[in-house]
Amino acid sequence: MSSLSTSTSATTATKADPAAPERPRRLRARTLDDKLSLAGAAAGSLALTWVGYGKILPFSGLIGFVIVWYVVFLLMYATVTSLSSPRPVVVDRVATAVVHAGAGLIGFALLSTILYILFRGGPVTMHWNFFTEDMKGVRPTAPLTDGGILHAIVGSLIEVGIGVLISLPLGVVTAVYMVEVGGRLSMIVRTVVEAMTAVPDILAGLFIYTTLVVAVGLPKSGLAAGLAIAVTMVPIIARASDVVLRVVPGGLREAGLALGASQWQVVRHVVVPTARPGLATALILGIARGIGETAPVLIVSGASTFLNRDPLEDTMNSLPLFIFTAVRSGQPEFIARGFGAGAVLLLLVLLLFAVARWLARPKV
Repeated sequence: MSSLSTSTSATTATKADPAAPERPRRLRARTLDDKLSLAGAAAGSLALTWVGYGKILPFSGLIGFVIVWYVVFLLMYATVTSLSSPRPVVVDRVATAVVHAGAGLIGFALLSTILYILFRGGPVTMHWNFFTEDMKGVRPTAPLTDGGILHAIVGSLIEVGIGVLISLPLGVVTAVYMVEVGGRLSMIVRTVVEAMTAVPDILAGLFIYTTLVVAVGLPKSGLAAGLAIAVTMVPIIARASDVVLRVVPGGLREAGLALGASQWQVVRHVVVPTARPGLATALILGIARGIGETAPVLIVSGASTFLNRDPLEDTMNSLPLFIFTAVRSGQPEFIARGFGAGAVLLLLVLLLFAVARWLARPKV
C-alpha cells in the first residue's frame, strides 16, 4: 500500500506541477512486464496455432505452421502489449519483432547453407590427394582416394589473377575520374557502372565470346575466362572505390592544393593513400565476386580434367565450374567431390570477406 500510495502521489505531483521536467520515454528499455508479455504471447500463439492448425483445420506442413504461428504471435503480442502501454510503444514492439524475425530468417538461411555444405563436403577434404591431384584419368565413380581438385584450384587462381590485373587499375581509375574530375560525363560513367553491377554474369561471358573468341579468333583458354571475370569485377571495384574516395575529407584536398600541388599530385599523394584501406576492401570484394563465377568460365573456357598452368592454350577449369560439373553428374562419388570443392570455395570466400571487414574496421 505504501509503494502504491507513493507512486500515486508522485504521479499526482507530476500532473499538478506543469513545470516539472519531462523524462524521455526509453523505447529500448525492457521491463519485467515487457519480457513476460513477449514470452506469454510466444507460448500462447504457439499453443493456439498447434491446436487450430494441426488439430482443427485440415492443414499440414512445417513452413505453413511457422508462418501461421508468426502471424498469430504478432497479433497476440500487439494485443497483450496494448493492455499496459500506449500506441507508440505497441507499434515499436511489433516493428522490433518483425525486424528481429527478418534478421533471424536471413541468419538461419545463411548458417544452414554453410553448415550443410561443410557437412557434405567436410569428409572429402580429409583426403590429402583431394588438394594435390587432378582428375585426369579418374573416373567419376572412382573412390575419394583417387583424384582431386588441384587443376580447379590452380585454374581459379590464374583466372582471378588475370581479372585482378585488368579490373583493379580500371576500377580505381574510373572511381578517381567520377570523384575527382566530375562533370556531365562522369554522371554517365556512374550510371553505366551502377548498371553493370546488375548485369547477369553470363552476359560477360557472351561478350568475351562474341568479341574475342568468335571475331578475333582468341582460343578458349584461361585468358578468355580471366577477361570475362574482369568484366564482372570492374563495376564492383569501381563502385566500392567511388564510395571510399568520397569519404576522404575535402579539407585534405584543399590543403594539398594550398601547398601548390597539382590536382593529380593531390590525388596520388593525398587522396589515394588516405583511402588505401578502403581500396583494398574494394579489391577483396571484387575478388570474392569473380572467384565464384561459373557461366563466363563455362562459355569462354570450358571444363577440363587435367592441370593446365598456361592461360594461353587449352581449356582451364575452375572451382565453380568443377562444382557445377560434379553436382550435375549424378554419380555419388563425384557429387561428394563437388561438395568438397564447394566447401573449399565457401571457406575461401568467407576468408576474403573477413579480411575485407578487418581492413574496413575503424582505426583507433
